[in-house]
Amino acid sequence: MPQETALITGAAGFIGSHLTERLLQENYNVLGLDSFTDFYARDVKENNLRAARQNSRFTFVEADLRTADLRDLLTRHNVKSIFHQAGQAGVRPSWGKDFEPYVERNILATQALLEAVATLPHPAQIKKFVFAGSSSVYGDAERFPTSEEDLPRPLSPYGVTKLAAEHLCFLYAKQFGLPVVALRYFSVYGPRQRPDMWINIFIDAMLRGKTIRVFGNGEQTRELTFVSDIVNANLLALNAPNGAPRVYNIGGGTRSTLNAVLEMLGEIAGTQPRVEYHARAAGDHLHGAADISRAQRDLAYAPRVTLEEGLRKQYAWQKAQLANPQA
Repeated sequence: MPQETALITGAAGFIGSHLTERLLQENYNVLGLDSFTDFYARDVKENNLRAARQNSRFTFVEADLRTADLRDLLTRHNVKSIFHQAGQAGVRPSWGKDFEPYVERNILATQALLEAVATLPHPAQIKKFVFAGSSSVYGDAERFPTSEEDLPRPLSPYGVTKLAAEHLCFLYAKQFGLPVVALRYFSVYGPRQRPDMWINIFIDAMLRGKTIRVFGNGEQTRELTFVSDIVNANLLALNAPNGAPRVYNIGGGTRSTLNAVLEMLGEIAGTQPRVEYHARAAGDHLHGAADISRAQRDLAYAPRVTLEEGLRKQYAWQKAQLANPQA
């Protein structure tokens, strides 16, 4: 028998589509919601949903969180858990006149969803509200690995809106008793990664024989987390302790320089990447590393995919996509 229904916002996105498929595998009913924003091509997102649409336990609604009748959706589908993956991504585009979509899709959309849950006839029907946070809230942290106790100091407008959305989740948790769990993702990669993300860009350039542009000297570090580990963390969050709202770092256990990633990709591809170095971009933090001890203790979270294994999977996927985009 199918289990309870889960709502996934941003279901057509990189992480949302992987989470959708995993929950369907776990015998959940899934209500997927996405507005198909124009941040990248719609056909990419439609391809992400192809497998899920063939499952009878998947229901898809194309809607904007700010205008949809969320209370009706939550009630009619008897939603028991929420995975809020939707949002406006991208550090570098969040400056200047392009800031408005970040406010709308990260802050206002999150508030609309929280308000819908808080005003349900029986808010207790929602067992967990899992929020997709970001390590961008830390900026250039004072220490590495960085723990949840360290003061957030975002360096970009994007990071500011993700932190604001996270605070809204905690505010509604404390005011209305919503069972909130926030997961701060560290540099997620893997098949279906958004085309604007740097590993996707690096691999695409190598496959096409183009020069890779690196902003900075390449010695900046990132904690790289494979998408299946992120999905596992979301499922584990359903069993997070009840009570006060919880926040957890979700990292991959591997901190690497961009140059080291380029070297590994060269070995995987059997070719030497052509690289140009440019000035560091505004909003890019120098280093990132996650202290995941809290997630290990409370959620039994442990990353399973090594960096080399994950890069090989993403490289193979992008190579197949380039050969046949409809694959």
